[in-house]
Amino acid sequence: MKELTYAIAAEVFTAFPEYRRGVVVAHGVRNGDSPSELVELLRAEEALARERLGVETLTAEPRLASWREAFRWLGYKPGDFRPSIEALLRRVLRGQELPAISTLVDIGTVISLRHLLPVGGHAIDVLAGDIALRPATGAEEFVAFGSDGIERPAPGEFIFTEGQKVLTRRWIWRQAKHTLTLPGTGAIEFNIDGLPPVADAQVRAAGHDLMDLVARFCGGRTRFEILDRQHPLLRLDRSVL
Repeated sequence: MKELTYAIAAEVFTAFPEYRRGVVVAHGVRNGDSPSELVELLRAEEALARERLGVETLTAEPRLASWREAFRWLGYKPGDFRPSIEALLRRVLRGQELPAISTLVDIGTVISLRHLLPVGGHAIDVLAGDIALRPATGAEEFVAFGSDGIERPAPGEFIFTEGQKVLTRRWIWRQAKHTLTLPGTGAIEFNIDGLPPVADAQVRAAGHDLMDLVARFCGGRTRFEILDRQHPLLRLDRSVL
């Protein structure tokens, strides 16, 4: 059976040399409704975010400003296509309680709020091919969560993809239906994205924090790697999928 790979294309690092993506891979996990203890953690992180951030000053926070600048450079207007971490924080700062969706999803949200980093999870037990973060050709297909319509990315758009199936558009903007984390998901990978001023140590801390929560609430086996311009590829172990 072919071993699957996960790669970040050289074009991404040419444009953003100091970009790094922490990847937590977990197998044999149990998903389902979040226990009350995890929901309490989520509410605590929401409260902390409201204490340290404000809607008026949100875009000045360096960890968010770097993503807005990157989106502008790539031609994505941040007011129209908000980086996922900014969209999440705006909901929290408006006083909204984030819905508890499932254990794995809520763990990702807790880590995102705690470390102010974009965190996205993709079920990997549904994969049939290699996955990559790369520029689009424009021929790929994207079906958004909550929709059956097919969209095509613009050529050059940064996409996370399995072959011609787009898993996330505009780098960290919007996820597809294909690899959604569901109650029966038993294998998952989490992406933790960092642009300067976020350094390797901060991404690494978030990754180990996430692994601890997965072990605590979902069991299974986890591993962590950082993909960067020196190490742009990792291998997914299909023997445990």
